[in-house]
Amino acid sequence: MIQKKKLKKWYFKYHYFGIFYNRKIFKYHYFGIYMEIERFFNKKLASRIIETELTRYVNFFENTHKENLEHCRANLEKFPRWSIISGYYAMHDITKLFLAKKFMIKVDFNVHKTTLQILKEIIKNKEILRLLKKGYKEFIGMANDLAEARKERTRAQYYTGTEFMKEKYKEKAENFLNDVVIPYLNEMNKILR
Repeated sequence: MIQKKKLKKWYFKYHYFGIFYNRKIFKYHYFGIYMEIERFFNKKLASRIIETELTRYVNFFENTHKENLEHCRANLEKFPRWSIISGYYAMHDITKLFLAKKFMIKVDFNVHKTTLQILKEIIKNKEILRLLKKGYKEFIGMANDLAEARKERTRAQYYTGTEFMKEKYKEKAENFLNDVVIPYLNEMNKILR
């Protein structure tokens, strides 16, 4: 049996968040899972948020995910490619809000990929993971398309100029917003309550 002194040295409990922590494993009771995330800290991909920094960090992501969603909606008609990117950032920012608010985790390096990998360790809801992976894939594809178009010095808005392509991207952006972004944000908001 482990003595109480040793327990105090190696363990502490966040009753408010429902997290049991030791240096190698977090246990989040709400999800009923074990996460081995120490490797992200060891590789300097993520770090723990200092308690004095937490409020500022949480407030930032509470605002930015909403702003990105509004930007996504506002640009749906005129700039659908940028709408897709903003929609993904709304998803990314609410994920980082979740990690900060519930686990006091800050992603420091390779933020998009690391955020997705940490979320895989925490959430076992396959639908949430599927939506974020789909959003990430769309974001990477769109960012690469825009970068390639810029290199080739195509039109100012990076379209081929045809009405057909404008309509295709508008349809794609609407589907992305309605089928990926909104469902993901709704699921994450449920978890954050």
